[in-house]
Amino acid sequence: MIQRNLLTPLREHLSAPEITVITGPRQAGKTTLMRLLQKELAHAGLETLFFDLDFEADAQYFRSQLRLIEKIRLELGNQRGIVFIDEIQRKENASLFLKGIYDQKLPFKFVVSGSGSMALKAKIQESLAGRKRLFELKSVTFEEFVNFKTQYRYVHKLHEFMALEKDRLDLLLEEYMNFGGYPRIVTETRRSEKRHLMDEIFRSYVERDIVYLLGIDRPDVFISLVKLLSVQIGRHLKYAQLATHLGISVPTVKKYLWLIEKTFVIDRVVPFFRNPKKEITKAPEIYFHDLGLCNYAAGQFGAGRNRPDSGFLFQNFVYQLVRDQLRLSDWDIRFWRTTDKAEVDLILIRPMETIPVEVKFMDIKQKTIQRSLRTFIKKYHPQRAFVVNLSLEGSVMVDDTKVFFLPYHKLYAALCDL
Repeated sequence: MIQRNLLTPLREHLSAPEITVITGPRQAGKTTLMRLLQKELAHAGLETLFFDLDFEADAQYFRSQLRLIEKIRLELGNQRGIVFIDEIQRKENASLFLKGIYDQKLPFKFVVSGSGSMALKAKIQESLAGRKRLFELKSVTFEEFVNFKTQYRYVHKLHEFMALEKDRLDLLLEEYMNFGGYPRIVTETRRSEKRHLMDEIFRSYVERDIVYLLGIDRPDVFISLVKLLSVQIGRHLKYAQLATHLGISVPTVKKYLWLIEKTFVIDRVVPFFRNPKKEITKAPEIYFHDLGLCNYAAGQFGAGRNRPDSGFLFQNFVYQLVRDQLRLSDWDIRFWRTTDKAEVDLILIRPMETIPVEVKFMDIKQKTIQRSLRTFIKKYHPQRAFVVNLSLEGSVMVDDTKVFFLPYHKLYAALCDL
């Protein structure tokens, strides 16, 4: 079984009275985590109850709040117990339903999970304000992937392994860039079966979330947009161009993009700017949550570094490293581009500090600063900057800015120091 980093904070939140809400894309492992928590609690002698709304036998108890409470009391009595509810997005007005139960001050702790569509349909953020804590489970991170592939031998010295075993790590990077991090894909060893599994994951997303739950009346156009995005990662989105290509309006393109983002397929990254007259301030760039899904949508599943745009795929990979490492901090991630085509791939910002990050999918031999990064440094005077690449490590000074050349595996340590 793949050990997920989210398990520890979930365990810690079990003692809190608020509802524990686990969201994330389909097939990311939410049910597996909940079953594991249930098993641990049962082993500790605590009473638990598990509902799965994909099953009619369980769904019948959700016809009313009273019926569900009666069922829970029948099984657990009035003592403290943990109630797990899987696929909560299948319940209409799920957050209002849970709010009414929570406000009864019952002796039960609720742990619920649902896909991204839960937040869209149930508006769980607003209805459960002050009554829940959200935990987002994405597909397997590269750190989790490497630990699993090395059978957890280096779990407490992962950075040392990455630094010493470069050839082995590069093979793992290639596999991760080829197939991504969906748990079933990671654990499957047969390449042909990986493709079948990804096809099933994608069809499940379209049929269950996009058609059934969100009611998109033109799923073919929606799928075409996902495919177009998969070959535009890390690049400037042009809404009008997308609309013309798909034969839909710009507002519809923006609506679909919002839905794709909220169902955990992509992230939108907005520009960094201080001079709106010279810098592009509106159109975002996009990155996929999972590289395997991105490759599949592009018709390049398993191609990875052999994709014609593999540099952008690696840029997506580095974005994921940064996002996962900084997700609980006060850092924000942007990009920078000017009208005269100077651009920096990622800009990390927080109050009083800005860090530009350039990404190079190559074994750099010399510590050379490209024009765009040099322009940004001269304009904004950051204390430090990163050039992430495959192998070169070192630093140079540009004016008062220290520019660090970092192999991608050294980025973890650098981000931990921020």
